[in-house]
Amino acid sequence: MKNTNLKFIVVISLGFICLTSITSCKEETKSIKPIVINFKKEGELTLKKANDSIIKTIDIEIADDAYQTQTGLMYRDSMEDSQGMLFVFPEADYHSFYMKNTRIALDIIYLDANKTIVSIQKNAKPYNETSLPSNAPAKYVLEVNAGLSDQWTLEIGDKIDYSIN
Repeated sequence: MKNTNLKFIVVISLGFICLTSITSCKEETKSIKPIVINFKKEGELTLKKANDSIIKTIDIEIADDAYQTQTGLMYRDSMEDSQGMLFVFPEADYHSFYMKNTRIALDIIYLDANKTIVSIQKNAKPYNETSLPSNAPAKYVLEVNAGLSDQWTLEIGDKIDYSIN
């Protein structure tokens, strides 16, 4: 009889341990938060025709260090037509951009050290990793929503001026 009671206690104990381990180790759910980067106005930029007539003035975010120039507009869901990102490089050189992790279509406008447009890559497709090079040395690069360079009738030889807040 003692053997039967001992077996009963062992079976009940094992059952309790199993039940406890099943209910107390519930699966932990983790939510993955999407990366959200909001536009941060750091200055204003004015686009001008070669004859200095004003085409458009927009708010700009400035990318002027290694991290900012490598990240650019990646992970952004949208940008207003009155906004853009201005990349400022230490010196004029042939630069090339691509659209890795960039969710919005862009026009990429290359400007020389005199802030004059030297080439434009129009309608760069989201997530496309094809190289989009400048056709001449550029010190500045302006990224705006795709189609705006045509809407604003930008051409090689047009210029920019900008100020930092």
